[in-house]
Amino acid sequence: MHKIILAISVLAFFNGTPAFANDDMSAYVKNLKPVGSGRLSFLTMDVYDAALFAPQGQWKPGEPLALRLTYLRALKGNKIADRSIEEMRGIGVTDEVRLAAWHTQMREIFPDVDDGITLTGVLNSQGETIFLKNDEEIGRIKDPGFGQAFFDIWLSEKTNEPRLRKKLLGAS
Repeated sequence: MHKIILAISVLAFFNGTPAFANDDMSAYVKNLKPVGSGRLSFLTMDVYDAALFAPQGQWKPGEPLALRLTYLRALKGNKIADRSIEEMRGIGVTDEVRLAAWHTQMREIFPDVDDGITLTGVLNSQGETIFLKNDEEIGRIKDPGFGQAFFDIWLSEKTNEPRLRKKLLGAS
């Protein structure tokens, strides 16, 4: 019996979308189900595992969603914010005034992370982006334009990581 429980636990851990993964997000968006997942690596370093959740497991641009990143290494929160702004520029966001405002907000919200820490971004039906660290809310950005630009880092066809995008969208 212990071997069966251990096997189920190991499978749930490596699956990347454990059964409890959307419990904390359901307070913000109802009926979230996994869409897809993948790993971001840079050179030989694994950076994070990503999992996309959407209502009924069907992602649609502009609709509510949640994106969970489980970090596999230590990173400074301000560096995560800096990189997010770079990626937004890379997908075509050009309004420097808005980018500066968003950058300030992200630097205030994003904590330093270590291996095993999860940060989740949730886009709700009001267009707010809510950030969670290990299932606890750590901040919100209310500008609907932010949510679109932020999640497009991973989901836009212009993403810097097209293979990860395909995996997040459920393609093999």
